[in-house]
Formats: sequence, C-alpha cells, structure tokens
Amino acid sequence: MNACRIAVGSTRRPKLQAVQEAIASFADKLSPHAAIEIQGHEVASGVSHTPSSREELMQGARQRAEALHKMLAGLGDGADYFVGLEGGLDVAVESGTRRVFLESWAHVTDGVRGHFGCSGSIELPGALAEEILSRGTELSAAIDRFAGAVGIRDGQGAWGVLTENLVSRQESFRLAVVAAFAPFYNAKMYQPAAQAAGKVF
Repeated sequence: MNACRIAVGSTRRPKLQAVQEAIASFADKLSPHAAIEIQGHEVASGVSHTPSSREELMQGARQRAEALHKMLAGLGDGADYFVGLEGGLDVAVESGTRRVFLESWAHVTDGVRGHFGCSGSIELPGALAEEILSRGTELSAAIDRFAGAVGIRDGQGAWGVLTENLVSRQESFRLAVVAAFAPFYNAKMYQPAAQAAGKVF
C-alpha cells in the first residue's frame, strides 16, 4: 500500500505538530486507503520576516508551498500535497483607528490546484504593533521582549501570550491547515462550476 505523502515547508515543531493534528482529524477522508506520511523541509517564504498585510501572508504561504514543490522535484522526489505556513500581521482601519491583527495562514497544493486557509485573528496591543510596524522589530523578537521570555515562537507563540494560552501558535496553524485542506478532503463541495451546473442548492 502506497503512503499519502505530505510535505511541509517548515521544520519548526509547532508548525509540524499543527499539520499532524490537522491531518489526523480528516485522514480517513483525505486518504482512506493509505497511511499518511508527513515530512518537514526548510524553504524560504520570499516575503518579509513579519508580513504586514493579508496579501503578504497569503503570498508567503503560497510561495513556501510552491518552493517546496520545486525543491523536491529538483531532487527527483515528490509528495501528494505540499503545505506552506505563514504567520504575521494584517492591518485594518476601522472608524479611523488602525487595528493590527495576528493571523496564521496555510496554503495547500497538490501541484496543480492550491487552496488557502486562515486561523482567524487576534488584535495586537498597540505597543506591540508599534514595535513591529514602526521600528521593524521581528514579531518573534518583539513578543519575547513584550512577554519577558525567550523562544516563545517555538512554544506557545504570540497567540499563547495574547490569549493566556487559551489558543496556542500550534492551534492557530492547525485550524488554518484544516481549512486549507477542505477542498481536498471535502471535494464534493468544491467541484468546478461546470460540474455543478444544473444542481439545485
């Protein structure tokens, strides 16, 4: 029996565990007759160290997945799915006030089709947002300083700090991965319009 191989564009523990947990929740739908194999690889996102818009977050996630696909193909290797994960900020203006949100994004491709998923958002404190956006401090360094700890990115993450561990970095990426894989494990709901023509919803 051939395994269903899933390549992830990161070797960081929270990201890999997020993918493992996500896949476990829908593995029987995605690959009912084959075991799942997940492997992490380091690839570049091609965006800034802390993306500061939804567009840049999506671009980073997509470019990680595409870079991974290209890298493995160049090595004569491959996978059934390629996963890119990107965390960063989305800036919005509401009633004349700047609001800065932390988001986790995922992009999943099978080499032909690609789809996105997002964790949801949590608003950053003004001082933390200012440190990142105005002073150019990387999110991981800024949250360490803000929380008075070291290596938060590889543990609870900024999500954990801001929610008092009700939502961790890993959990935010898990949700993004579940959402991004939906068109693959729930394909009947994502059929092309041409195939769905004539159906009554």
